[in-house]
Amino acid sequence: MIKPTPIAEIVATGRFLPDNVVTNDDLAERMDTSDEWIRTRTGISERRIAPDDMGAADLGARAATIALQRAGLEPGEIDILVVSTATPDRWLPSTACDIQALLKCDNAVAFDIMAACTGHLYGLSMAEGYLAAGRGEVALVIAAEKMSAILDWNDRTTAVLFGDGAGAAVLRPSNGSGRGILSSHHQSDGKLAELLYRPGGGALDPISQSVLDEGRHLLKMQGREIFKNAVRSMAEACDIAMQKAGWTANDVDLLVPHQANIRIIEATAKYAGIPMEKVFVNVDRYGNMSSATVPIALDEAIEQGRAGPDANVMTVAFGAGLTWGAMALRM
Repeated sequence: MIKPTPIAEIVATGRFLPDNVVTNDDLAERMDTSDEWIRTRTGISERRIAPDDMGAADLGARAATIALQRAGLEPGEIDILVVSTATPDRWLPSTACDIQALLKCDNAVAFDIMAACTGHLYGLSMAEGYLAAGRGEVALVIAAEKMSAILDWNDRTTAVLFGDGAGAAVLRPSNGSGRGILSSHHQSDGKLAELLYRPGGGALDPISQSVLDEGRHLLKMQGREIFKNAVRSMAEACDIAMQKAGWTANDVDLLVPHQANIRIIEATAKYAGIPMEKVFVNVDRYGNMSSATVPIALDEAIEQGRAGPDANVMTVAFGAGLTWGAMALRM
């Protein structure tokens, strides 16, 4: 099989996490739960929670600033700015435009996408398409999430799972380097939307006193069904992305999965045929940060030398929509 030639490569990454660490014991003081209950079911020990005056745009801009500095680029050199967020600071304008103003990257076309936890992978593919079409030379893809703002803090089945943070990646054309996005696979199934969603607060059921009183603007999840769909879908996405890249499981140096739950991560790796020693895990320290989990994990993996030059890295995610996808990268 002829292996694909990458069109766009990630030249730098960055991450930003709020300082405030909330442990399982902290949560146990405000709801009926315990450190043991959370850890045994999820693998999570702590998460970061942003202060009230720090929104998704702030988180994203800080992660992007680090990525740009590492790439040796100025904000004015950005041509394409794609932002993934399920927690926008406001409905209009886009978070991407707010981040554009914060970064002063006035030459960029800026827009949001909303694919929940899979959003960063969707964003990378969209940036790849822009670069392939010759519509720019530098793309900045950001995933920024303030999940703490949409949680019911009296619901231990959801509140213990999530955290806040942002990750960013700078992409440029590969120009024959052999590095970059070798393949990707994305899919969605809107029929399963109500397994993980926010039922109220949109145009169909606008914010009202009854929406607030009943918590319809907050996250709702059917955990068992999400687990089953996540494992099956992510394993399948890995298989398809590997086939497109001309890889087998043995060719993968590192799997960087969405950090939702350690049990999901372990099951996905098992079905994809990738041993856990080749899987990057930080869910214990950050919890589920929706679309920000993959870029933050990838940035940490690069920093730790686990995703160094010429490494074959598989990223995979699953989220509300339902959406899922995987991407094969040559670093």
